[in-house]
Amino acid sequence: MGFMSISLKKEMKKKQSIRWWPAIVITLLAIVILIWVWWSEASSRQVQILATGPVLILTSLFLLIWALFFARIVRKIRFVIFGLFVLGVLTSVLLLDFRGVSGDVVPVLEWRWSKIAGEPTDKKIIDYKDTTAESAAIKGLTYNFPQFLGPDRNAIIPDLNLDGDWTTNPPTLIWRRQVGAGWSGFAVVGDYAITQEQNGQEELVVAYDLSTGNVRWIHKDVTKYEHAMTGDGPRATPTISGDRVYSLGGNGLLNCLDLASGKKIWARNVHEDHQALNPEYGTSCSPLVLNELVIVTSGGRKGTSLVSYNKHSGDFVWGGGDDPASYSSPIYATIAGIPQIIIFTNVSLVGHDPTNGKVLWRQPWPGGSEHVAQPVILPEDRILVSTGYGIGSKLFKIEKKNQNDFFVKILWESRGLKAKFANFVYKDEFIYGLDDGILVCIDLVNGKRKWKSGRYGHGQIILVGDLILIMAEKGYVALSEARPEMHNELARFKALKGKTWNSPTLAGNYLLVRNNKEAACFELPVLK
Repeated sequence: MGFMSISLKKEMKKKQSIRWWPAIVITLLAIVILIWVWWSEASSRQVQILATGPVLILTSLFLLIWALFFARIVRKIRFVIFGLFVLGVLTSVLLLDFRGVSGDVVPVLEWRWSKIAGEPTDKKIIDYKDTTAESAAIKGLTYNFPQFLGPDRNAIIPDLNLDGDWTTNPPTLIWRRQVGAGWSGFAVVGDYAITQEQNGQEELVVAYDLSTGNVRWIHKDVTKYEHAMTGDGPRATPTISGDRVYSLGGNGLLNCLDLASGKKIWARNVHEDHQALNPEYGTSCSPLVLNELVIVTSGGRKGTSLVSYNKHSGDFVWGGGDDPASYSSPIYATIAGIPQIIIFTNVSLVGHDPTNGKVLWRQPWPGGSEHVAQPVILPEDRILVSTGYGIGSKLFKIEKKNQNDFFVKILWESRGLKAKFANFVYKDEFIYGLDDGILVCIDLVNGKRKWKSGRYGHGQIILVGDLILIMAEKGYVALSEARPEMHNELARFKALKGKTWNSPTLAGNYLLVRNNKEAACFELPVLK
């Protein structure tokens, strides 16, 4: 009788013990899948992250099912586990709001009560009455940054010697202010610093005073580009040419404005003009002003992929190509002895005749990713192109066979630089850029990587003399040496709060940075 009682107790205890093996199998299987995802060289970082999310969610759900139904856990504890799960889900839904994604496609979650980028603001903010920033006179400034990526549209400032010792001589904040949504940068001429923003249903072109951050004028259009993942508002940086400002909005509205007053001279909608569709993530082309023309991409078919307008009247002048538009901007260069406009479309790299828009040559480019980063024009008629999502880079050489015939030769292909939307720079036969958010140096001779170090996210860079100025995705500014031997970061400081995809502007030694919520101007120290 006693023996049977002991046996029964043992059997009951055995039945009540937790069954661990299903949880162990689920966890090990998830680990194996994640190792395969992250060690696979064929996958880009974004694909790896996109795959990781579902794996973690499914693993959590399977573990919850195991705990509730198959683990042999006592009922009270099962109720507690289920209650904590429901509480966690409800708390997340009620308190957190989805605000797009990072450059690596990681969801950005913010408190629901925090300010939404681009939401309508009261009159005080719309009029940009600056009550906090102190005036700081910027005298004798002769350097300009009149367009996207600077005077030569290549993100290079060759004649400025920055002091890299920011511990002894740190950057000085000149002003900081709230701005509307958008991924536009600043164009600067003299004391005018001009950018594009979204304010509710109005798309703005705003001229700030470089020395104070106060607003000189605002031009408004009732239009709004919206995208849940990548954010709302205009994308392109305005171009200042003479006494005019040329801006291209997120929905394809091309404006010509008076620099002094912001008064509209003329406006055209490039998509309506050429029956073109807006790219999925909005129009991002920064206007190129060349002689008497304003040149932009429309993405229209029937010879209107790239188009030009008279910069004085807005009259259509010419169109060329049939490719849909991408997120790149036109570049003027002389290649193989022939002046050309280079544009990276949604499907190819194309050279156009600047006098009539005719396609001179065309080189197809793999699909599967957005074409954003600017092609880099190199000596000896070479062009380097790079995209993300695992595709990488190709170095082309453009050769002229005869009067009307060009030949595009591929010198090498490499996955050492995968520029998703961060522009890259050239110095002394080496390329420096952000490879899926990590700074790399690439040898132009063979495309091999010299080094890879320093995770800055999907930000932007400018080459300043022998230094690389990095506007990191998380809002800090870093300074690194441009040298092929090794990566050497000299200094960094926090400039902005939040995700920063906008290109920085360097007018003289005055650095303007912004994101979709705030902008700031810093004076950077220079060597005497």
